Amino acid sequence: MKKTLTALFLASVTFLQAAAQIVDQNGNPVDTTKIYGERKDSLKSAVFVSAQGSHTSKFKDMRVEAINSAGLQKMACCNLAESFENSASVTVGYSDATTGARQIRLLGLSGIYTQMLDENRPVMRGLAAPFGLSYVPGQWLSSIQVAKGASSVINGGESITGTINLEHRKPTDEIPLFVNLSTMADSKTDFNIVSSQQIGDRWSTVAMGHVSGNFKTMDMNGDTFVDDPRQLQFNVSNRWLYYAPKVRVRFGFKAVSDSRQGGQLGMPTLMDSSAPWTSDIRNNSLNTYFKIGIPFSEDAGTSLGIIGDWTIQDMDSEFGFKGYDATQNSGFLNFIYQREVSEEQKFTIGASGTMDAYSENLAGNLVKSNLGFGGIYGEYTFKKGENFSLIAALRGDWYKGEGLKAIPRLTLRWNPAESLVLRANAGRGLRFSTPVIDNIGILSTGKEYVGDLMSHTLEDAWTTGANATWYFPFLSSYLSLDWFRTGFTQQKVIEYAEREIKFFDLTSVDDGRSFTSSYQADFYIEPAERFNITATFRYTDARMTLSDGVLHEKPMTSRYKGVLNMQYALPLNKWIFDFTASVNGPARKWDFMGGGLTPAYPLLYAQITKRFKGFDIYAGGENLTGFRQKEVIIGDPFSDSFDASQVWGPIMGTKLYVGFRITIWKTA
Repeated sequence: MKKTLTALFLASVTFLQAAAQIVDQNGNPVDTTKIYGERKDSLKSAVFVSAQGSHTSKFKDMRVEAINSAGLQKMACCNLAESFENSASVTVGYSDATTGARQIRLLGLSGIYTQMLDENRPVMRGLAAPFGLSYVPGQWLSSIQVAKGASSVINGGESITGTINLEHRKPTDEIPLFVNLSTMADSKTDFNIVSSQQIGDRWSTVAMGHVSGNFKTMDMNGDTFVDDPRQLQFNVSNRWLYYAPKVRVRFGFKAVSDSRQGGQLGMPTLMDSSAPWTSDIRNNSLNTYFKIGIPFSEDAGTSLGIIGDWTIQDMDSEFGFKGYDATQNSGFLNFIYQREVSEEQKFTIGASGTMDAYSENLAGNLVKSNLGFGGIYGEYTFKKGENFSLIAALRGDWYKGEGLKAIPRLTLRWNPAESLVLRANAGRGLRFSTPVIDNIGILSTGKEYVGDLMSHTLEDAWTTGANATWYFPFLSSYLSLDWFRTGFTQQKVIEYAEREIKFFDLTSVDDGRSFTSSYQADFYIEPAERFNITATFRYTDARMTLSDGVLHEKPMTSRYKGVLNMQYALPLNKWIFDFTASVNGPARKWDFMGGGLTPAYPLLYAQITKRFKGFDIYAGGENLTGFRQKEVIIGDPFSDSFDASQVWGPIMGTKLYVGFRITIWKTA
């Protein structure tokens, strides 16, 4: 498999180079589609890109936070994880102190309960979950949509706390060439290249390439462990669009090769003076997909869609003397029929199925698992003008080994007044757990595993929520308040002790409880032209029954987070100044860590961008307060008390960066 993935990867790099070379005899990009006409935003005229990085729509059925291209450029934004640094809805942190794996939290729960979508295709599942965020370069994206709560059933029933949908740069973008290069003071460097081309009247394609790595190891806190693993990643993607009156076809692939080495800086340990504790992880993946749309009417009010997706993921890793090797083959197929009965009513029906084949070898214990689920679904939408909408949905999925499960969901939106929008939604979500990869931090410990950590429990949860948004008649301002609660009827739980990690199934039948309530307030205002301020505060109450049968505050879950973002732009966005401050609240420690709470801590980010015609230069800093978590490493390496997984704050101090972006627009 590794040779096949490598060959495909090299072939795709060669294709990427060729795809970016569609030019005329003078070396200028050629518009062969003739469907765009004269551009309004070419280099010969003023190109205006909104400096506001995120927005919410008043008329969306769910409250969706959309982060556009400007928002993706507010940070160094080397990958998807870093795109959420100034968001209070989505919290990002490290899963441990050795692998560099980033994890998100939505509604106070791990990102494994958030369904990740790539243009409405489920992605980052299973083995891809721990590192998937770092495999999506931020500069490849045109926007991100974050929806909290139980969402549509069309993409499956795995969404529990919400969905994050990624929109990539399009084949139809009139940008023959985009180049981005950035580098940080810690030597982390990112290079991205994107080329969108039109070929003939009906074909268009976008080719994307990415190389990143950090080549210098650093130990800022003096614990002999590198703060960020040495890493080298190659990432290529090619997407195609065929557009005809009777059919629209999209297809493409993405290949990733990633290696990272962490651990000690060659220092001797008490157990073996010649062998430092190290981690070595090698990931290779290939994803291919197709999407076929067949409109049955001129306005596409009645249409048939077919979506197919296949992913191969391979992971080889060593953690000290412990190895974990795993492969995953996953397939997804979805048939969607949609019809608009009238301006007020439409329905969608369909059938979909997902197959996952895992092979996991943990310390010589080989386990193979074949998981599958799928069924039929229906979704009915009723809208009364712009003031009321209702979406009622139901899936019936058969889960291997678990039987038939019903997944109902309901979404309501009501505008009782022009300035007020009320929303509510509720629904059920189910997912098969993958205990080792869901909790990859356990590999960065010397503890004994107790319980069944190789079984795939079908986790079952219900999420309800409500939102109220007031739009004020001054300074483009609004206030949004929301509340969400997720309660599990069955969940795979892990519990850390001093020398062991317990795995067990928590079910409501046995009086076990696991729930999280999240409260959030967002305020947005534009006090002056080209100056906007966003203030957000979130409070989380997360509780879980542990092995002692007592309901506890969920360990290592921050109680609150506040974010203040201010951005100011000069006329025509020639200069853009961005500043973000956040405060992260305390979290309950595990008892073996001494109990009590972690401290609250502030983070500061700043960035300045100078824009020219088709050329941007930017510089900034992350974690300008220099705050770092102390005692990230617990115990001596190779001992049964060793633990490098209890990360609740920044590991590295202040990081400065510089970069540039080149955008060549089509001129004719």
